[in-house]
Amino acid sequence: MMHSRWTPGFIAAMFVASALSVAAPLGSDTGRFDALANAPFEENRPTEETSLELMDELLFQRATQAYLWALPLVNTLGMKHGSETVFGAGYNVLPIWKKRLDAKTLVTTPNSDVIYAMSYVDLGKDGPLVFEAPPNLQGILMDFWQQPIPVDGGRYAGDVGLPGPDAGKGGKFLLLPPGYTGEVPAGHYVYRSSTNNVFIFLRAFYQDPRNLKPPVALIEQSKIYPLNGKETAKPMVFPDASGVPANLLPVSDGRAFDQLKKLIDSEGPHLANPDSLGMLAAIGIVKDQPFNPDAHTRSILDRAARTAYKMSRVIGFKENVSGRSLLIYPDRRWTNPMADATPANPAGPFDLGWRRTAEGYLDLDTRIWFFTDYYSVSPGMLSQIPGKGAKYMIAFRDAAGETLSGGSTYRLNLPPDIPAANFWSVTLYEAENASGLANGQPFPSLGSRDKPARSADGSTDLYIGPKAPAGQKKNWIATVPGRGFFVILRLYGPTDAAIDKSWKPDDLQKLQ
Repeated sequence: MMHSRWTPGFIAAMFVASALSVAAPLGSDTGRFDALANAPFEENRPTEETSLELMDELLFQRATQAYLWALPLVNTLGMKHGSETVFGAGYNVLPIWKKRLDAKTLVTTPNSDVIYAMSYVDLGKDGPLVFEAPPNLQGILMDFWQQPIPVDGGRYAGDVGLPGPDAGKGGKFLLLPPGYTGEVPAGHYVYRSSTNNVFIFLRAFYQDPRNLKPPVALIEQSKIYPLNGKETAKPMVFPDASGVPANLLPVSDGRAFDQLKKLIDSEGPHLANPDSLGMLAAIGIVKDQPFNPDAHTRSILDRAARTAYKMSRVIGFKENVSGRSLLIYPDRRWTNPMADATPANPAGPFDLGWRRTAEGYLDLDTRIWFFTDYYSVSPGMLSQIPGKGAKYMIAFRDAAGETLSGGSTYRLNLPPDIPAANFWSVTLYEAENASGLANGQPFPSLGSRDKPARSADGSTDLYIGPKAPAGQKKNWIATVPGRGFFVILRLYGPTDAAIDKSWKPDDLQKLQ
């Protein structure tokens, strides 16, 4: 039983460790760490109390690191389970946010200014699947690590639509499971996934926010069906996800390990390399073996997941990660994980799996940063061809370097000739979890298609705060006192001035 582990000596040792931890200042190297390092040995061997204490600590540390390592999976699993709980599961279920995605959908940094559709399929369960896309649809086909799936021929990865092999003409996209050696019929673009589970992420663009029917109708032309079973496939269903409360965020407690166990069972050894699978095995997660932690173990796993989630939030707000500055401009606070990307190297120092291409290792903290603040990446999204792709800038702090507070009012000046061939938008996100800020407005965003007023010099001043300044309601995005937030500026179809950084937005200036 759990209580039998708490001997009087162990309780005393933990009391001392706790007292030291409380007494030591935050960030000190004394306190709890000293208690662990000085845990008593007798006759050169650990005492029973020391063994129990250090084994619990070992489980906690391993689980914490496993969660951070698996954050891309935890991110995708959160979306999958949240979506399927509300909208249903199956290759034929494709939820569409038909009236745009508002703050009732909790998901990492969504864009309220496009029409979203997201689906999750299992090639291990259903076999090879065909995604049939109409012309002019934009999308990404990703494995569950959210790596764009490589396409036969080597020129493309993940993208569907204009940046994909179909060049916007649509067509049949064949999704194959790991190790597939069967026949590949002609007439398909062939995407070979590294995982059985695949994330299908689609977007369609509207011209007028008052008329969303055309982009919704475009997505509803999509079809997903088994390679050898189109005639007997389940009919497609397109639930309207707009305005429906749904939590698609990464799980931030011990349930994350239960989700990872189910994923391991459906994936097997191709999910990760043997060393990484060994890290999961060390906390009891092994394919086809029971995962039934006792109450004591589960309590440690739960606290480890909650701690790791908070650690990810610490990393996710940094402007310098793994020795690299994420600042896009030397005199501004705007950040991006690929701030040093160039047209010749649009992914900066990384490949599409967040490995440093020069050194060959996984940049773990940058990957954690990304999947704390974002999800999904593809060559099309990273394109630095003028008029293609998108440019993203994140502001966590104002011009003075202070974090953004919902009780303050800020002015954001966008200089004239904003370099976006398609459109631009500014969106606010919860500091707590990176979902859209629930600010009482229909959407926590404002952009070019909302036609905000311009100043006499052609620049655009946006006001971000709990109340609109006098005469500025058209250019105002609401905040919530007591809630921190951050800002993302998106330029869709960035032109030369965005790519060469000759145009740059001002920092947020605090007014009051």
